[in-house]
Amino acid sequence: MPLHVSPPKPTLLRRAAGRTGAVLALLAATLWLGPAPAAHAAVPLERVSSFGANPGALNMYVYRPATLPAHPVVVVALHGCTQSAQVYADNSGLTTFADRHGFLLVFAETTSANNLNSCFNWFQATDIQRGQGEAASVRQMVAHAETAYGADAARTYVTGLSAGGGMTAVMLAAYPDVFEAGAGIAGLGDNCTKDTGAFTCMNPRVDRTPAVWAQRGRDAYPGYTGPWPRVAVWHGDNDPTVVPKNADELRDQWTAVHGVDQSPDRTSTIGPGQTRREQYLAGDGRVVVEVDRVPAIGHGTPVDPGSGPQQCGQTGTANFIDSICSGYWITEFFGLDGSAPTPGGLPAPAGLAATSATDTSITLNWNAVEGAASYAVYRDGARIATPSAAPFTDTGLNPWTGHDYTVAARDAAGAEGIRSGPLTATTTGGAAACWTTDNYHQVQAGRATTDGSYAYAKGSQQNMGLYNTFVTHTLKESPAGHYVVADGNCP
Repeated sequence: MPLHVSPPKPTLLRRAAGRTGAVLALLAATLWLGPAPAAHAAVPLERVSSFGANPGALNMYVYRPATLPAHPVVVVALHGCTQSAQVYADNSGLTTFADRHGFLLVFAETTSANNLNSCFNWFQATDIQRGQGEAASVRQMVAHAETAYGADAARTYVTGLSAGGGMTAVMLAAYPDVFEAGAGIAGLGDNCTKDTGAFTCMNPRVDRTPAVWAQRGRDAYPGYTGPWPRVAVWHGDNDPTVVPKNADELRDQWTAVHGVDQSPDRTSTIGPGQTRREQYLAGDGRVVVEVDRVPAIGHGTPVDPGSGPQQCGQTGTANFIDSICSGYWITEFFGLDGSAPTPGGLPAPAGLAATSATDTSITLNWNAVEGAASYAVYRDGARIATPSAAPFTDTGLNPWTGHDYTVAARDAAGAEGIRSGPLTATTTGGAAACWTTDNYHQVQAGRATTDGSYAYAKGSQQNMGLYNTFVTHTLKESPAGHYVVADGNCP
């Protein structure tokens, strides 16, 4: 299909000022999905006009099902090129499962002001790095969902199509501390364009070793030592735009990141049309990478319209292809279908609190749950212990570091109930440090980032105003590496 482009808009030129060749990159690196016909909006979305720092200039929409628990799971959805949040909500089928299982959907949206074909900029260095551009904007949407809707910080997921699939890999690599799992559809490996062009990545694709791919994923967050997100890869066998071999490259990247080999431990077929499923297991038996190859479809999101339990989506819009309801299986992979440790048998423990802390430990307490035989304690999304009762002391931590905790009650058979709301606690070992200077020097010192126009505090991503020597703020660092604006409120 030919790529039709219109003259760049002034807003695009303003964003691209100072980036050599940026406009050409935007033209060349689009994942073309074809024009989407006009459709009546069927899904009610809430526009969130202000969600904090937004260096990537994205829009945020929320789908909130009628029944939503106190601390809901969040699934971030990223549309494909030429699409919008509304188009993806109306046709992907994800809202079917948000209604069924009670999770919050966050639809991030880019526009033609960022990219002429409204593609997420998965290929552009300034938009895929932690703390910068579009990646930082999506992260801020998650943070807003936690504060505005009480979302569970330990249960956040991301999925997307095409350019949104490429951006899914970006988010998992740049923010492994935020996302527990992700599912990319017709996507590409993280930082594929580090040494080549976007079209080459898409078709014919690049062939790199698992070790090279894994290093690119790890380089997105240098020094990270926590658990890596689980990853599902969906791809159509006849995709002419992002060729199916990209699924192999994604598999190589994420199996190597998880330290497992590239030979599947389990294979099966699922759904109508016999989609081929390959699963790669960690030493503890968890599926850490999954590849789902859909026969006889091209470039798009697989859907299966209907009212059956494994059906979803609509096909009246381009690039939503009648085959298998990918949303059903992605929801299952995320563990949101009732097979996850939230069966509703036992309520969430109340009163979770940090009662003491040292340089290397944090002690937690919570209210006992009737019928609980033990409890599961989660740190930063990973289960670390199953004590028989509170209190529990988490040891071996680094000084002056913050961690997010949740707790779930377990019955005699080991089945977990609903997790508590999140608690953030910090070890001792360092006092808050403060710096007062202009925004330019805050960025140069590494305490803030910039999109070229505005400065943003690292960690909190607070907008500090224009990136120049005329605007001055005080930044407070606590814990290490996390900065907040503390004008007039810093020791």
